[in-house]
Amino acid sequence: MAAVDAGGNSVELRELQDALSAALGTAQEHLEQNAGFLPFGITVAEDGEIRIVFVTPGELDSDGHVDTEAMMADVVELLRQGRDGYRAIAIAQDVTLPEHGSDGISAGAEHRNGDLLAAVVPYAQTANGLTFGQLESDTNEPVVWVD
Repeated sequence: MAAVDAGGNSVELRELQDALSAALGTAQEHLEQNAGFLPFGITVAEDGEIRIVFVTPGELDSDGHVDTEAMMADVVELLRQGRDGYRAIAIAQDVTLPEHGSDGISAGAEHRNGDLLAAVVPYAQTANGLTFGQLESDTNEPVVWVD
């Protein structure tokens, strides 16, 4: 039976929501401050502390771009290595959303018990700065607790 907090919610659901919210919020902050962000992870430790996991980008390709797929693989590997100390994780990345005609923040969270949550937030650069669309639920597959 899952533990329940004072509000009647499962502790696992709250941990998933905390990880996902931290990922989406951090990505929005980086977009507003830096006009972009690279893939990163969020961890919820045994003690409930939330931490950010970044990796250093590799060499730029011939077009001057960062290999974000390689960075994502590195983030996943770091999260897998430390998973015994985490209750939940989330991973955020910048994506293109053809159905919206915009870019978006994609974040997927997973709990060590197997529960998953995911969301996407469309965004666009306008003359007045960034505008963020409505948060939409999304799907994801586990990548850290997979064996």
